[in-house]
Amino acid sequence: MLNPECSPLWKKLIRAVRAEVKPALGCTEPVSLALAGAVAAAQLEGEVERIEAWVSPNLMKNGMGVTVPGTGMVGLPIAVALGALGGDADAGLEVLQKASQDDIAQAKRLLEQGKVCLRVQEPCDQLLYARAKVWCKDRWASATIAGGHTRIVNLEKQGEILFAHQPAAGEEKEDDLLEVMSRTSLAEILNFIEHVPLAEIRFILEAARLNDALSQEGLQGKWGLHIGATLEKQRQCGLMGHGLASEIVIRTTAASDARMGGASLPAMSNSGSGNQGIAATLPVVVVAEHFHANEERLARALMLSHLSAIYIHAQLPRLSALCAATTASMGAAAGMSWLIDGRYETLAKAISSMIGDVSGMICDGASNSCAMKVSTSVSSAWKSVLMALDNTAVTGNEGIVAHDVEDSVANLCALACQSMQQTDRQIIDIMSHKAR
Repeated sequence: MLNPECSPLWKKLIRAVRAEVKPALGCTEPVSLALAGAVAAAQLEGEVERIEAWVSPNLMKNGMGVTVPGTGMVGLPIAVALGALGGDADAGLEVLQKASQDDIAQAKRLLEQGKVCLRVQEPCDQLLYARAKVWCKDRWASATIAGGHTRIVNLEKQGEILFAHQPAAGEEKEDDLLEVMSRTSLAEILNFIEHVPLAEIRFILEAARLNDALSQEGLQGKWGLHIGATLEKQRQCGLMGHGLASEIVIRTTAASDARMGGASLPAMSNSGSGNQGIAATLPVVVVAEHFHANEERLARALMLSHLSAIYIHAQLPRLSALCAATTASMGAAAGMSWLIDGRYETLAKAISSMIGDVSGMICDGASNSCAMKVSTSVSSAWKSVLMALDNTAVTGNEGIVAHDVEDSVANLCALACQSMQQTDRQIIDIMSHKAR
């Protein structure tokens, strides 16, 4: 057995998970703009009086319909206002964790007074772009995030550049890690999770703790579309069967309900998305509980799920027209199938069947309805696992699915990177007209 200290690939896989699987409070696109607001405000003294903000079309799409935790309000203006007034500039995707009720009230007053101006940055060569310019009397500062939800690329104060991102010599950038992930394989990931010492990956168990807490909150039935709670109610009425399939869907969907509905609890995200983190985590947790798996098997299955999701998403644009709850659930399919029979062939069949099933699901922005997409995706994951366990799957003779799972993934990602770019522009155009 290799020691990860002797394996450059293993070390990169661990760093990729640490970089891509992080706690996030609130939907990560509004939170990214909130972070820009917090970083800009941290450069100033005094009371924030006015805010201007610019975002990419894709960030606008993913931020206009989602509830900001603790506020009861949707959209990017309240996010940037709360970030500037009560955000923790050093907390990354948990920037809003310390915002008080007074901060929320003050942010709402700024909006009511028309002191928060939001524009779409056009032209914009970044899919993920957020800039906030914060004013305190006649003093201003601005922070720009681009290319990643927490990647500060520019910081200015009164026209003076305080910071401009220039990677240090030898620095391993996030893009480099994602490039490594896109060039690895599911077989290499499986070998890694089966042999890496538990101590090196135990940290992934925090994903189970955080996302299960969100699920329990969602089951209270007061968040978003409360789909998970509704399904649980109908299960108690006998309209849905008790069993592993319903437990996977209900508990996973409930976490998404809470997250998209504005619950003030963090999700453990994956690839910059809380819903992706939820979809990659909770189905595996539920199956592990069903089979009474110990902590070590759960950790290895979660690492397989999250790494598989990162591997697929690394071949996609950071934001696109493809709903990435589907690709995260492909990771969950890998984790669940490994818990049951541990065979590469089974997880490969399950992922291929999912590509034949849910590959056309669009992303039309972050909103309460994301929980519907999460429920559909994890249901497909479990159905595909059951088929694979019976040695059946969508084959390479059908549609975009290839005979080899790696080629199937490449075909799916090619659609998102090429033809679905026009789909994305059409979605943004439709949503922009609705906003007006």
